[in-house]
Amino acid sequence: MGARATETTRELESTSIKYQIGGHTEKMWQRLKGILRCLVKQLEKGDINVVDLKKNIEYAASVLEAVYIDETRKLLDTEDELSDIQSDSVPLEVRDWLASTFTREMGIVKRRPEEKPKFRSIVHAVQAGIFVERMYRRTSSMVGLAYPAEVIVTFKIPVPNLISFAEALEVGYSKYKNPYHNLIHAADVTQTVHYIMIHTGIMHWLTELEILAMIFAAAVHDYEHTGTTNNFHIQTRSDVAILYNDRSVLENHHVSAAYRLMQEEEMNILANLTKDDWRELRSLVIEMVLSTDMSGHFQQIKTMRHTLQQTEGVDKAKAMSLILHAADISHPAKSWELHYRWTMALMEEFFRQGDKEAALGLQFSPLCDRKSTLVAQSQIGFIDFIVEPTFSLLTDSMEKIVMPLIEEASKSGSPAFGTPSQNSLGAVNNAEAQRRPSFKSASDGGTHTENSLATVDLTSFKDNLMKIIQANKERWKELAVEEELVKNVGEQETDQSRNSTEAQLQEETTRIQNESSQGGDGTACPPRSIVLQVVSFDTPLSDESNSEKCTNSDPNQKDLTDAQQETQNTDPLNGEPKHCKKSEDLVKATEQKEALIQN
Repeated sequence: MGARATETTRELESTSIKYQIGGHTEKMWQRLKGILRCLVKQLEKGDINVVDLKKNIEYAASVLEAVYIDETRKLLDTEDELSDIQSDSVPLEVRDWLASTFTREMGIVKRRPEEKPKFRSIVHAVQAGIFVERMYRRTSSMVGLAYPAEVIVTFKIPVPNLISFAEALEVGYSKYKNPYHNLIHAADVTQTVHYIMIHTGIMHWLTELEILAMIFAAAVHDYEHTGTTNNFHIQTRSDVAILYNDRSVLENHHVSAAYRLMQEEEMNILANLTKDDWRELRSLVIEMVLSTDMSGHFQQIKTMRHTLQQTEGVDKAKAMSLILHAADISHPAKSWELHYRWTMALMEEFFRQGDKEAALGLQFSPLCDRKSTLVAQSQIGFIDFIVEPTFSLLTDSMEKIVMPLIEEASKSGSPAFGTPSQNSLGAVNNAEAQRRPSFKSASDGGTHTENSLATVDLTSFKDNLMKIIQANKERWKELAVEEELVKNVGEQETDQSRNSTEAQLQEETTRIQNESSQGGDGTACPPRSIVLQVVSFDTPLSDESNSEKCTNSDPNQKDLTDAQQETQNTDPLNGEPKHCKKSEDLVKATEQKEALIQN
């Protein structure tokens, strides 16, 4: 037994050295899997002792970890930048933004230094003696990677795969260093979806697979967002716009790219799903992520309202899509500090797109001109026309879905889910009932009362949301007054500057007219370049240029020969006639006046 264990260890060492020299990653993975399977068979046959088994598993784990670290060592830390932006009728620009965005027409958390890859080769990892328990101790202590045992059992997601997938998501969300559509936004939306499911009781209506689909869709819904809108991609004819035929360009990319990650075996968190469950989950995720395309907002609201008016049950996919969409635009329903910070981040992202549009010679998209956008008024319009109606519909939908469940649970005497029945929510069969979450306590095996239907208070949920939204809107109204004052002051300063410029131009025009009317002093017309300098105010008038006069004719010049007149009236540099007529000067002055006013 000891000889076989030692032989296995030598095979691992030999393979690791080959990997380092040859760099054949795929062969290394295959070889390691083969060795681990061999160990499992030996364990099943009782052909190996515990000490040797532990030693070999620890060794294999250290090699696997080293391979993983080696493959991910090039991942770079990213950080986000936010800019502080100083800035009930709806302004035209706000209306344009609402129409173009919602119809068919905060900082990144940096990895701690101790979490950065420390090993660049398998040999270094082996020499450091990394064991299985140390690896699990490190991963379990990472922020956001604490897994309750019941979750692991329920969803059957391999923890190493989940870690790899989460790392890849972090890289994708940080790819373009967006102020708003970044990793923190993804986490915020995912947490909000979780909050809605728990506090509305809707999770008791969903199966385990549907709950997984909700969380997964929220986590990936903006993966690899470019920080620019769908319309920007369409206008610039980007690769993704061409690929997806201008339809939900970014949303199609988000879900497609996320699933492409899971094509890699080590990142496939859905590896343990059956084919039928995999297809069902994928169908739900696609529908939910595509529903975050803001251009479909009003159609989505209209469809859901129509559904609530019908006697038949609510379509689950549409209800789940509404939850994700509401979570995606939920920051006005949160504390002012969070809402304001998210707003500033989004406006900076809009402004960066506007900078790109200006560089490309494109017209500014609504709210993308950092010099003229009315931030406060845009948020008032956003809340009035988008956020309030969405959350009102969401709470109405939750009431229609959950209230019958609460009544059913109350009749059955169970504070938790209760027995599913045939009701207006649609048919619930026995197979589906068996797939629902049981919500058992891990400590005593009893029912978890914290998240039971008995604790659901939809009235308080709705009142609290609307109270926060209204309070935020009032804050924006206060800021809108200041914003309007700043705008008016800026316009007054512009008008004063314009009037001053007009006065200077009028004075210059009058001066030129007076000079033109004098004539008869025998002086020649100033060169063309001096005329342009005077009119454009590029240089001050010199005494010499002031002494020069223009005249149409001079009786004292009659005794000059024709040749002398031609020489005197011709520019020696370009041979052009030096006609300095009154009308010519006036045209030039008028043209420059119009140009300065426009500027």
